[in-house]
Amino acid sequence: MRWARTSAILGMMLFIFSVGGCTAKMVIPPYRVPERIPEEPPRMGYSVQVGAFAQIANAIRLTKSLEDKGLPAFYFTHSSGLYKVRFGNYPSRSEAFAIAKGLKETGIIDVFYIVSPGEYVQARGGIPGARPIRDEIVATAQSFIGLPYQWCASSTTGMLDCSGLAMAVYQLNGINLPRNSADQFKNGIPIETSQLQKGDLVFFATSGSRVSHVGIYIGDNRFIHAPGMGKLIGTDSLANPYFQERFSGACTYLR
Repeated sequence: MRWARTSAILGMMLFIFSVGGCTAKMVIPPYRVPERIPEEPPRMGYSVQVGAFAQIANAIRLTKSLEDKGLPAFYFTHSSGLYKVRFGNYPSRSEAFAIAKGLKETGIIDVFYIVSPGEYVQARGGIPGARPIRDEIVATAQSFIGLPYQWCASSTTGMLDCSGLAMAVYQLNGINLPRNSADQFKNGIPIETSQLQKGDLVFFATSGSRVSHVGIYIGDNRFIHAPGMGKLIGTDSLANPYFQERFSGACTYLR
């Protein structure tokens, strides 16, 4: 009885404290205990690279054709200055080759190249003198600035919407992210804003209370993201009141 009476009194005190005045508001932090702590980032397997376009519209058209076949794909600016397309994440070279060969025979793609896991040296720890993976991710994200936002109606596929951009940037560096922003948030290692480093991901609830938007942090309180239909991929600030009000938390897939 004494324990029950004490619990009731404490409960009443907590209730009074929480509603007794505007200075006693309870603050719910946006961070959460992760369901799991991954031992290492999920690595890319074999993917297929196709195209070499001077016009981005052609790269977008090919990406849509692959998406229509149920193949998650994205376009990007290659170091050559041309626009190329990548798709797939296959466990073996033979499987990736078989898929690409079938697409070539049907005329959807022409020349193709199989990208192997060993080519992602930055995501594998780098080599002496190489740029750190975080700098590599930022540089890759910056290469998307100015490209058009694209979105498909499917919940599992799409192109350069916000989560598709994050996925593309990470896949180009050998790390395989989930496709949508909610899963990207759920499966990363949660961090506080004071712990943010280049290449980490920042999340926002722009449609209700659930995570629905993601950006790639590039330092100095700024991030790169695909802002919405009809807009170009660009940078924004965490200090922007719009994003401050909708900030849901941050996570990392990098060690």
